[in-house]
Amino acid sequence: MADKKRKAPMAKTETSAAAPKRESLSAEAIDALVHARHGDPFALLGPHQVAAGAWEIRALLPEASRVTAVSAVDGSDLAAMKRVHPAGLFIAEIAASDRPHYRLRAETAHGSAVIADPYSFGAALTDEELRSIQDVGTDSPFHVLGAHPVIHGGVEGFRFAVWAPNAQRVSVVGDFNEWDGRRHPMRLRHGAGVWELFLPGIHKGQRYKYEIRTPGGTLLPLKADPIAFAAEHPPATASILHGLPDFPPLAEPGSGRFHTDPRSEPIAIYECHLGSWMRVPEEGNRYLTYRELAARLIPYVAQLGFTHIELLPITEHPFDGSWGYQPVSLFAPTSRFGTPEDFAEFVDTAHRAGLGVILDWVPGHFPQDPHGLASFDGTHLYEHADPRQGYHHDWGTAIYNFGRAEVAAMLASNARFWLEHYRLDGLRVDAVASMLYLDYSRQPGEWIPNRYGGNANLEAIDFLKRTNEAVYGNAPGIVTIAEESTAWGGVSHPTYAGGLGFGFKWNMGWMHDTLRYMQYDPIHRRHHHNDLTFGLLYAFSENFVLPLSHDEVVHGKGSLIGRMPGDRWQRFANLRAYFGFMWGHPGKKLLFMGGEFAQENEWHHDHSLDWHLLDQREHLGVQMLVGDLNRLYRAVPALHARDCEPGGFQWVIGNDVESSVVAWFRRGHRDTDLALVVSNFTPVPRTGYRIGVPAPGFWREAINTDAAVYGGGNVGNLGGVEAEPIESHGHPWSVRLTLPPLATLILERME
Repeated sequence: MADKKRKAPMAKTETSAAAPKRESLSAEAIDALVHARHGDPFALLGPHQVAAGAWEIRALLPEASRVTAVSAVDGSDLAAMKRVHPAGLFIAEIAASDRPHYRLRAETAHGSAVIADPYSFGAALTDEELRSIQDVGTDSPFHVLGAHPVIHGGVEGFRFAVWAPNAQRVSVVGDFNEWDGRRHPMRLRHGAGVWELFLPGIHKGQRYKYEIRTPGGTLLPLKADPIAFAAEHPPATASILHGLPDFPPLAEPGSGRFHTDPRSEPIAIYECHLGSWMRVPEEGNRYLTYRELAARLIPYVAQLGFTHIELLPITEHPFDGSWGYQPVSLFAPTSRFGTPEDFAEFVDTAHRAGLGVILDWVPGHFPQDPHGLASFDGTHLYEHADPRQGYHHDWGTAIYNFGRAEVAAMLASNARFWLEHYRLDGLRVDAVASMLYLDYSRQPGEWIPNRYGGNANLEAIDFLKRTNEAVYGNAPGIVTIAEESTAWGGVSHPTYAGGLGFGFKWNMGWMHDTLRYMQYDPIHRRHHHNDLTFGLLYAFSENFVLPLSHDEVVHGKGSLIGRMPGDRWQRFANLRAYFGFMWGHPGKKLLFMGGEFAQENEWHHDHSLDWHLLDQREHLGVQMLVGDLNRLYRAVPALHARDCEPGGFQWVIGNDVESSVVAWFRRGHRDTDLALVVSNFTPVPRTGYRIGVPAPGFWREAINTDAAVYGGGNVGNLGGVEAEPIESHGHPWSVRLTLPPLATLILERME
């Protein structure tokens, strides 16, 4: 299991693990030590050979009244230690031919305890491990850095390592040392900029942080561990000792992953904010836990026929109102809903239900909360120092310095961490456009050009390419999806072909154009027909996901149903027709929670969805339609197998502007895989509407969004039509259809 204690390597320090550098106990050195300003505690504390056959043991135990050095072998007393400074510096001299193996018996107001001395152990990290934290191609950063349970020198404990190259001093503070920065100052491994310390005897579940002095000697607010695997429930901000996630037996490995090219498989994603999908009002409006969500959310999404559930960021974040998009602890699933193991159980439950899990991942920016990464060691370590490069005006957040090897490697390893350790099936990468462009949301003079004078962020581009290569190379069957809102070329093309290497890209243009079209009164839609059809001019330039995301139901935009025009009947008919149009359109599908049953209120992160609406026929009908659309999309190869290929689409009617009707064929890999999609975006039923088809046979009406079961008027074609040998639209055969008002039909040719 990943969380079992491992043996730490017996590595040499910069001088020698057996004979560490010894500094004379001058008054100046002692003063720096007891006031937690000394940058090299191993030079003063622990065992030091003072002469042939003579060793001096030094310990700083501020809370102890008496300290005795005892044998680590049989517990016998070796020497009583003398207090040489009122702050709790104790020293004893013992006779020994070799480095002594000892423990410390400390008497405090709470009693007597025998403890191992952290400063009696050699370095717990090798030079090779330290060098690896700069390599984007490995997962080393989260194996090397952070707090890990290990067995070091035969003793169980936790090994701490944190990258803070410019700090004057770093200490581990926590429940185990009264949060006293004097107790456990760390050792700096020169060259790597990593501070490390092995603390024996501490255990999983205890809280901790790092106390850091800046290069100028100023104490920073206590910092959470950047590589913490668990964290306190906000508003508390401490990291929690945990180690790499320790899971029970999981579902079949890869059960939520793709086994062929994902472009040819059905992908219908349910986007979800765990904190507001459903609350428990009778218990103070509390969240559901990960395990409760596994029992309620997963069956619900699976029953509706979705293939994946995409989670808004669940990496630990201090502010609920950020929806998770301002994370502090990138390696810790938020404790709002339970433990890391609880989250692992949620993922496993999804896999057992046949659902993949995609995580919304945020490498583009981070908040400036004092316990987080901003000015981590008193310098701009993770972020750019110049605000023209390192500050997002839109979000009030800092921008990672992707050109710094350790930063890029940490972020890339974080991507691998979620995909390989929690066995997630994909990452939706947030705000990619803000990473690609140096002038993103900036006026002239507010940004710095790259070395060629352009606006492309070359370091971020390199980071994205290398990260995609790393995750696809090490987690077969996963998918990465870019939220990228511009015309940047090749976002979802392979890196070897000059692309960024993502599997898919959100089609933001399609979303904005078609939503704008749907908000027009039907009488005016003929003047805006281009909004409906324009996306098909570039539909195959990338591998697209069609998103109706959380961003479209917040900030005063209202709900999807609230944006539909007309009376109540027309609003629901419009939404149903739009969903049919979307599921019949080339591209994978994504729908934010609540849209599936026409949530009427705008989404709010502190409120549950309005589940009571399902008591009303219209809302239940929309939910039934979404489920049927998903099942049809998955069952009919023509609707998904060539989502990303021009050969999977063929216009039949794209220019019936006056009637606001569009029609096209969807094609699979076989000639017989054929579906016809027809949308009528006016409230006028159209009878005898002839559409050419390439082959004879019966065309089954697989979806009619006006069906009575969905809340419609039940205008349609009585289950389907037979093709007639009448030429139309360049085809030798045709079907004569009744087009319901404000509705979409999907017809499947039956063999």
